[in-house]
Amino acid sequence: MPAELLKVSSSEPEEQVVRYAANLISSGQVVGVPTDTFYALAADPFNLSAVQQVYRIKGREEKKALPILVSSIEEATVLARELPDAFFKLARRFWPGALTLVVDASHRIPLKVTGGTGRVALRWPNSAIACAVIQACNTPITGTSANISGFPPCSSAEQLVKQLGAELPLILDAGDTGASLASTIVELRGDTWRILREGVVNESDICAALAEE
Repeated sequence: MPAELLKVSSSEPEEQVVRYAANLISSGQVVGVPTDTFYALAADPFNLSAVQQVYRIKGREEKKALPILVSSIEEATVLARELPDAFFKLARRFWPGALTLVVDASHRIPLKVTGGTGRVALRWPNSAIACAVIQACNTPITGTSANISGFPPCSSAEQLVKQLGAELPLILDAGDTGASLASTIVELRGDTWRILREGVVNESDICAALAEE
């Protein structure tokens, strides 16, 4: 059965639509949700059955961690431990936005979500829809791109329907996100950092933010 498509405003997401999506996620299902970059597969990261569905639907290797979306810096700190100063510098400069930060996961995060690494990739997206869903779920959500592994990420609901429409109960359709680049991923370890994937945020901007007092 193909996914249900529900139109949603990208600037002022309708409460009824958001609540409907959140109820599905809270019941252990996986929903297609637009972000400020591409559409994402949103599930409850604390529900191992839902996490397993994300890996299956996407065809993602289970040794690869699932990124988690939050709606505040405070939410992120609960999911991590011993955060370095660089985390706060980068989060305050680029969040909400297209920067994913990889840090040590707290014991609250299931090991499965980290791909067995004990590390977690966190992002606060600049997306009213994604943040509204997180708040309605009262929990962070998974934020891996909504596409089959190895295939292009989806910037529209139509693209997502073609790739994964038969696998999802619901896709929130906010039109095309206009994205051409994914979030930049920065790994933080103590006082060191490195870019794992350069996307929207470039290296010079990261260096400038980290150099600020």
